[in-house]
Amino acid sequence: MRRVSKITAACIATAALAFTATACGESSTESSGSTQGTLKIGMAYDVGGRGDNSFNDSAARGLDKAKAEFKAETKELTAKNGETPADREARLASLAEGGYDPVIAVGFAYKDALDKVAAKYPKVNFGLVDSVAEAKNVDNIVFTEEQGSYLAGVAAALKSKDGQIGFIGGVDLPLIKKFAAGFQQGVLETNPKAKVQIQYLSTGSDLSGFGSPDKGEAAAKGMLDKGIDVIYAAAGGSGAGAIEAVAAQKGAWAIGVDSDQAKDPALAKYAGSILTSVVKNVDTGVYELAKSVKDGKPLTGTHVYSLAENGVSLTTTGDHLKDIQPKLDEAKKKIVDGTIKVKTTT
Repeated sequence: MRRVSKITAACIATAALAFTATACGESSTESSGSTQGTLKIGMAYDVGGRGDNSFNDSAARGLDKAKAEFKAETKELTAKNGETPADREARLASLAEGGYDPVIAVGFAYKDALDKVAAKYPKVNFGLVDSVAEAKNVDNIVFTEEQGSYLAGVAAALKSKDGQIGFIGGVDLPLIKKFAAGFQQGVLETNPKAKVQIQYLSTGSDLSGFGSPDKGEAAAKGMLDKGIDVIYAAAGGSGAGAIEAVAAQKGAWAIGVDSDQAKDPALAKYAGSILTSVVKNVDTGVYELAKSVKDGKPLTGTHVYSLAENGVSLTTTGDHLKDIQPKLDEAKKKIVDGTIKVKTTT
């Protein structure tokens, strides 16, 4: 994927699924066998970490590719709920002190911490997924989530029997509202008579909505009971619970997020109920940053991975979209050429 040009932070909506972890008791995975001159990549995952079947796993794929291709040494830290800004700063600083370069923070909650830590370690290259830091030694990796979600809305409107459609957001935050806004717009511009119910699993500083499959399942069951037959969950690890609930309802469809969730081994038994997933290619951003550091030309500034750049897309696993693909292609073309302006707020 080629890069699009740098843009100012003002052009970017605050981003992504939150990342936090306690200084004590956090889990980490570290490869061994580092030698002088070996690329060392530090990864700070969002809540849920590797294995969340979603956002973090997408970042992990980029790390795995870089590790294999560059024979890199890696260290992975996994977050927990309920952390302080100081915890996040300490985590990033520990990676920088450990000689890891680049150090990649997955999630918007690291923005303030990264500003401070990047300033203290000006010779270390940092990456921030889903938000925009101010420091000059940071590669801000952001996406047009609303565009991919618009296409998911088109698909939902065309597949729903009665136009009763649901959206489950992990936390009521600006980034998740981008998902909701694009999805709702795609639904209503495809079927003006449709209705979209939007529900968030948590609000404010309570980030549990990103890592609570039970909450996702309960929210989805509530929607299904009301006759909703297509549910899109942008909720990190909580989305797995929503997918499980939808799979138990005959004739209902789930829409996954961030990774191709129909291909995830942990969700394999529900794959037939996953209409599509809105993929955000976090792996590409992670890999490109690692490669740039390896090549001695570190990427910095803000880089947007858009629909035009295939930074976001819909998966086709299971061929569930085959009958509506021409309409999806038409909508994509209109977004790319600017005919359709996708909203970022509901």
